[in-house]
Amino acid sequence: MQTVNIHYAKTHLSRLLAKVAIGEEVIIAKSGKPMAKLSRVHSSKKRVGGFAKGQIKMSKDFNDEELIRVD
Repeated sequence: MQTVNIHYAKTHLSRLLAKVAIGEEVIIAKSGKPMAKLSRVHSSKKRVGGFAKGQIKMSKDFNDEELIRVD
């Protein structure tokens, strides 16, 4: 667990969030005293595949090379 001061947290928020995304926790301190903790939020909802089944239509030639070629 990493402890950083408020100024560092403001300056490097993206970097700290990247650490939180992989499961680390970060403590933000003011004058050396812990004030807040950044931690990952776990969604309680499980993603279910196939919820839009039958609602999306693609043409049969959507993946043809002739349509993708950029000259």
